[in-house]
Amino acid sequence: MPGWDAFLTEQDREHNKLWGKKELNGFGKNPAVLVIDDYYSVLGTVREPILESVKTWPMSCGLEGWEAIDKTVELLASARANDVPVIYVHGLEGFPSPWFGSRARKSERMAMPEEMRKIANKIVDEIEPQPGDLVIQKAAASAFQGTPLQFHLTYQGIDTVIACGETTSGCVRASVVDGCTHRFQMGVVEECCFDRTQASHWMNLYDMHQKYADVVDRFAVADYFESVANPKKVPVEVLAR
Repeated sequence: MPGWDAFLTEQDREHNKLWGKKELNGFGKNPAVLVIDDYYSVLGTVREPILESVKTWPMSCGLEGWEAIDKTVELLASARANDVPVIYVHGLEGFPSPWFGSRARKSERMAMPEEMRKIANKIVDEIEPQPGDLVIQKAAASAFQGTPLQFHLTYQGIDTVIACGETTSGCVRASVVDGCTHRFQMGVVEECCFDRTQASHWMNLYDMHQKYADVVDRFAVADYFESVANPKKVPVEVLAR
């Protein structure tokens, strides 16, 4: 049973029986992995529950974020083993953005010690970019807005974008919607995404799955990567969530 089921009403479940997604959209033949905003300011430097972590890192997602990072390590290993390109996007330091628009948030950021501010937008060491990976800075929620991402994907002949990162309800969702709008086949790796609010995490996964992407687990994605690398291998069928 998918995690979002706990947040659906009885009416939602009945509606799903009638109009819910019955099968996957499917992926193409040339995928890339898109790692969104997995940096220290949303994870902290110590693995601790969110209600503790936010005392030091106000934007932290706590232990659920670190659990997603550990699974992202596996996702990236399977991508690289099958020559699937990995692309990172992360926030542009110092550029005005609406989510840092309030005085309270600006003051919180400025109150951080200098050593914390220096690593706030640094991708965590566990999944740090490797030689040959593309790293893009962005100044909006979506990885596509104001960046060269779409041009790069088109130039490389990429037809499928497998997304992961944070937050599920924010930058991941914005990127997935834009990717779908640009006619890429979109995938979201369920356990490699995370959020500050559990309900928001699960309901946005549900909504993306119904409308814009296939939400699948890292094992299904690993099988997909193998099937692309080895065309003779029949892709594993994944039941619609």
